Amino acid sequence: MEQDNENTRFDCFRGCTVTVDESTGERDIKYRPGCCKLEVYDVLKGVSQEQWNNYFEVRFKNTRKGIYENASGQSIKMGDLVVVEAQTGHDLGIVTLEGPIVGRQMKCRGIDPETQELRKIYRKARPFDIQRWQDAIAREEETMIRARELAANLGLEMKIGDVEFQGDGTKAIFYYIADGRVDFRQLIKDFAEEFHIRVEMKQIGARQEAGLIGGLGVCGRELCCANYITEFKSIATSAARVQDLSLNPQKLAGQCGKLKCCLNYEVAAYTDAQARLPRVSEPLEFEDGQAFLVKTDILAQRLFFSYEKGSLVNIYPLSADEVREIQEMNRRGEKPASLKQDIAAAPEFVSAVGDDAINRFDPEKKKKRRGGGKNRRGRKQKGE
Repeated sequence: MEQDNENTRFDCFRGCTVTVDESTGERDIKYRPGCCKLEVYDVLKGVSQEQWNNYFEVRFKNTRKGIYENASGQSIKMGDLVVVEAQTGHDLGIVTLEGPIVGRQMKCRGIDPETQELRKIYRKARPFDIQRWQDAIAREEETMIRARELAANLGLEMKIGDVEFQGDGTKAIFYYIADGRVDFRQLIKDFAEEFHIRVEMKQIGARQEAGLIGGLGVCGRELCCANYITEFKSIATSAARVQDLSLNPQKLAGQCGKLKCCLNYEVAAYTDAQARLPRVSEPLEFEDGQAFLVKTDILAQRLFFSYEKGSLVNIYPLSADEVREIQEMNRRGEKPASLKQDIAAAPEFVSAVGDDAINRFDPEKKKKRRGGGKNRRGRKQKGE
């Protein structure tokens, strides 16, 4: 939770601002769009379709959302704080979508209101509900710290990553991370006795934990898992091999300790480009010697050859079509004259050494001429 000034706080976990009136102590809570990676832009804003008037999307902590039906009879709009039906008791959330766009979201999630019974919106949140909700939120951090201590005392190989209290303060969801199966039956009993609440345990992965915490990647942008990724697919080292990347664990791993999600982004493009490259299993035959493949630019469809096997000193590029043509000539027993004659110029590689120097933006200093004054004085004395 970030703090803007003494009276206003930004609760980015729930997407709202909390302003406290010093004189009365009342809290004014307003919806703040853009604080959730699952935010949906309403492209149908202003379009009226009565069949979706009673359906709303309600957001809770982090990325937990749901579609609810308005059973209160009150006029509800986006940004309102509402009390909704929960599995036990009631919860409090913020309305993030209304109108026909909710129908599109329901279709994407496979929700059919005619066959499935949706949970209800009881009413708009009253000051008492908001105060109770804020008191429950204030308990989350200390509850998480104490929960970690209880889990450590039992010797369980798990980590409590986050805690989310229900709006009425009677239930909490404990998000935990574990590599294997954990028997937390005794832990649930300890939680219930310690915190006097109903307990729900929900397992998440390391990537989901990184998405909850957030941060910046090595690219300088917000983590993909915290920005928009909702389904985490398995990532193998073969994705790095296809893209001809160095298999360095320190560079390929993200902040979660797993392989970076962005490794999968361009795999399809590289796989398609590699399928168009000729397979070079033997050196190309020229009249002045054999040329060995030392480097491949997959996307540019260029292959680099050298007369010295494994050497990157004198290399010459050939396009994929030129390599196929030379291979066909070698099969017929013919040899081109020379690799050097076929290539107009060797490839130019730009070195990045010095690009990160701290003084690279400083203006160049003019060099002073040494001994200039003596020469002038000498000429002056000679002239005298």
